[in-house]
Amino acid sequence: MPIGETFDETIDYYDRWMKIALPGYTDLFGTAVGLVPYPVQDPIRVLDLGAGTGLFSSHILERYPQASFVLYDLAEKMLGAARQRFEGQQDQFRYIVGDYRALNAETDYEVVISSLSIHHLTHADKQALFRKIFTALKPGGVFLNIDQVKGPTPEIQEMYWNRWLARVRRSDATEDQVQASIERRRTYDIDALLTDQLAWLTQAGFTQVDCMYKHDFVGVFYAVR
Repeated sequence: MPIGETFDETIDYYDRWMKIALPGYTDLFGTAVGLVPYPVQDPIRVLDLGAGTGLFSSHILERYPQASFVLYDLAEKMLGAARQRFEGQQDQFRYIVGDYRALNAETDYEVVISSLSIHHLTHADKQALFRKIFTALKPGGVFLNIDQVKGPTPEIQEMYWNRWLARVRRSDATEDQVQASIERRRTYDIDALLTDQLAWLTQAGFTQVDCMYKHDFVGVFYAVR
């Protein structure tokens, strides 16, 4: 099944699942939002790649109520959920249904964000996208990516997996939801090493690059044009 259709099937429980499945959910998004380098009253322009239901954008909007957003995703039904989420701020939001590997923006944004999406790309496509994101940002703009990382050894990768399984099975998620997530991870995930992702961002042209927070297999990547 195409990845967009697969994630469309999760819209009824996706946001709740993210809070269960992501280790350190509150710290991940809190750290990312706190790294936006603009005054909170600024009308910043934000591009959200793999926006899904608009979860990451909603955290940005809470802190930056004057911001405007472009939400980009393959999953049309998930973007439909985002439209419902932001129906009271329609003039601040635009939606693009499509493959963001075709991104063609020229220095339009103060902030580009993504969460739990770019790890689905091949490593070559990740590198190409980082270059496009660099071009899409204004000088001094920031790219914030909450995403998965591959363990540096098979033993650590296995530890990540076992800790994740134990955590979600202690939650109130159903076993069907757990199994569906396992299947998505096995089918679509192409995780990259932390060190490789930082190197690719640097090679794309970003001047300040780091992983500012990490909990097991998920980190907050920060890159400044």
